[in-house]
Amino acid sequence: FKGGDTCEYLLSSGRFLGEKVWQPHSCMMHKYKNSEAKNCLIDKHVVFIGDSRIRQLFYSFIKLINPQVKEEGIKHGNIPFEDKSASIKVDFLWYPEVNGSMRQRIKSWTEGSVAKPHIIVVGAATWSIKIHNGSNEALAQYKVNITSIAPLLEKLAISSDVYWVLQDPVYEDMLSESRKMITNEKIDAYNEAAVRILNSSSRNSKAKVKVFSVSKLIAQETIMKSADGLHLPESSRDTNAMILMNVYCNKIMKPIDGSCCQPQPPLTLIQKIAFCFFTLSIIGYLIISLIHRNNYRKNKSCTDLESGEEKKPAISTPNVSTLEILLHCFCKLGLIMTYFYLCDRANLFMKENKFYTHSSFFIPIVYILVLGVFYTENTKETKVLNREQTDEWKGWMQLVILIYHISGASTFLPVYMHIRVLVAAYLFQTGYGHFSYFWIKGDFGVYRVCQVLFRLNFLVVVLCIVMDRPYQFYYFVPLVTVWFMIIYATLAVWPQIVQKKANGNCLWHFGLLLKLICLLTCIYFLSYSQGVFEKIFSFWPLSKCFELNGNVYEWWFRWKLDRYVVFHGMLFAFIYLALQKRQMISEGKGDPLFSNRVSNVLLFISVVSFLTYSIWASSCKNKTECNELHPSVSVVQILAFILIRNIPGYVRSVYSSFFAWFGKISLELFICQYHIWLAADTKGVLVLIPGYPMFNVLVSTFIFVCVAHEISQITNDLAQIVVPKDNSTLLKRLLCIAGFFSGLHFFSAMQDQSRH
Repeated sequence: FKGGDTCEYLLSSGRFLGEKVWQPHSCMMHKYKNSEAKNCLIDKHVVFIGDSRIRQLFYSFIKLINPQVKEEGIKHGNIPFEDKSASIKVDFLWYPEVNGSMRQRIKSWTEGSVAKPHIIVVGAATWSIKIHNGSNEALAQYKVNITSIAPLLEKLAISSDVYWVLQDPVYEDMLSESRKMITNEKIDAYNEAAVRILNSSSRNSKAKVKVFSVSKLIAQETIMKSADGLHLPESSRDTNAMILMNVYCNKIMKPIDGSCCQPQPPLTLIQKIAFCFFTLSIIGYLIISLIHRNNYRKNKSCTDLESGEEKKPAISTPNVSTLEILLHCFCKLGLIMTYFYLCDRANLFMKENKFYTHSSFFIPIVYILVLGVFYTENTKETKVLNREQTDEWKGWMQLVILIYHISGASTFLPVYMHIRVLVAAYLFQTGYGHFSYFWIKGDFGVYRVCQVLFRLNFLVVVLCIVMDRPYQFYYFVPLVTVWFMIIYATLAVWPQIVQKKANGNCLWHFGLLLKLICLLTCIYFLSYSQGVFEKIFSFWPLSKCFELNGNVYEWWFRWKLDRYVVFHGMLFAFIYLALQKRQMISEGKGDPLFSNRVSNVLLFISVVSFLTYSIWASSCKNKTECNELHPSVSVVQILAFILIRNIPGYVRSVYSSFFAWFGKISLELFICQYHIWLAADTKGVLVLIPGYPMFNVLVSTFIFVCVAHEISQITNDLAQIVVPKDNSTLLKRLLCIAGFFSGLHFFSAMQDQSRH
């Protein structure tokens, strides 16, 4: 552990991902938009001092503020820039040599009450080499001049950000005859002198001149594309400007995907309380374990020395108490949450930006598909969408989504559109599964509702507390929670229509269809009435759950994107169960679902539909337009997959135990990836082992999957305790939960007040 100063890494080291994407060592760089740059630099004065290379950097920097700026200034003179809307001043001062003139200008800012620039970027050397024909005397004079300037820069660094830009290498073969004396050997000598002299007299870390050496690394990779062998290509100098912006602005703007130069966020009041709770749980569990161990030793069978017979203990070993199970669960959860915090809130582990390549996405996909096929077993039952099959479906979809996230494949539109279908398929299963349960069982009791809500939301609530994130941030859980409540309300509201009642009178089927039509009408109305939707979810306490960045637009967008697919899942379940009840489908082992002719026709239609959707999704050119069509057409590929998977008897009779295992913990995998597999709230990738990308992915993935599996077990254990079957006990627990959330809201309000 080298410490948390990621600014040092940002300014000095990194590598290219592909040809144009720069990856600083250990941290993530944010790509600043014009509006963000203006907000950061409002009322600021920035000065660039140096030669033509610094002038290039100056132009790239001001284009981050105003992209319309053209490079039309005087080549060998000062160039001012001002953005009056944000009161930003950026000046380029032409001082191509480190000499008395440059020293005098810098000295003027250190004297009296003269307004000092907030950011000063200095660098020069190539003119000294050129004018003096690369002589050793010029280098010696350069050292003397920097020695006289260094104390002034250090004095300015107390109140301003001062950067010394080291000289980039040149491409000697392309240099003109008048620049042939500028060699990389000479440049290295000048850079070495600057680094040795700067900060040599400074003992105060605040008075430190920051050495901007990363541009050397960037130039080494790109100088061959230079037009004259001396000046960097535009993409490289834009990267340097973006690095400068990150160094200064990240600590002000605190972008999620800009971990470089960001200090560790302070612990909130709620986080401190959570830390104390988990600490007490660990201590409590250790105390109870020690007591039980001592009791076990005392009561352990021992040999009677006189008779040689074994005595039985007078007291039998007690069963594990509810308190011990609770403490054991919270003990494990506390250790796991500590790991979460260290990975994505403390500056302990490194984070890197994602970078998409086709191979980084498709090779792992092929690999897991081969593994999935290898672990093929017979199903216990051969019904359509039986438990093993749905677990398998969730499992392979979850693995594909995970690979999609870590590879950054969202930038490739055809992959994005197919992943949207997988997310829709999860919601389809939500509609299918919950409708089937309520329709067949007719169980609308509070116990069932509380069990489902607890299992869906437990991990997310804990993460909201520990990671200081709003509920809506983990958007998928609010989505399935709301849809579960909609399904429950649709079927539970009077008249309650279930299979048992409908079997007695066919008219009840029409009553249920009428309910579904009403649901579809409401969905359609809300999807085209953003104002009404936002008003509904802006009321307290719903607003506390569904607001993100002060509004519910993100929630509306997420809900609207897959608005019909849960309804499609409910309708499919109704039709399938009706056909099953009338024995119109054959679900025997090895039997096709329908007659051979019908099965073949449906299979052909399904394959054509599946491929047609893939062709359409792959030809998408505009994400917004495709997202508009997605809610209506995603069901085509979902239904096609279900029919292909279930019509042939043999295919329906087998499943992949490999995928099914992951399917059982798919919700935990989806949520845990936010912080312990990805990083910076999914914007980057967690780096536990720097320098070895493949090994890092293997190690972090192993830990991530183990943690998700453990959390799944903890959730199941706690669900049995927190949500008991006895109604009177359940009511008491619900009152305790209401008290917990009231306390959470109270502390959250205190926290917000202290922040403001």
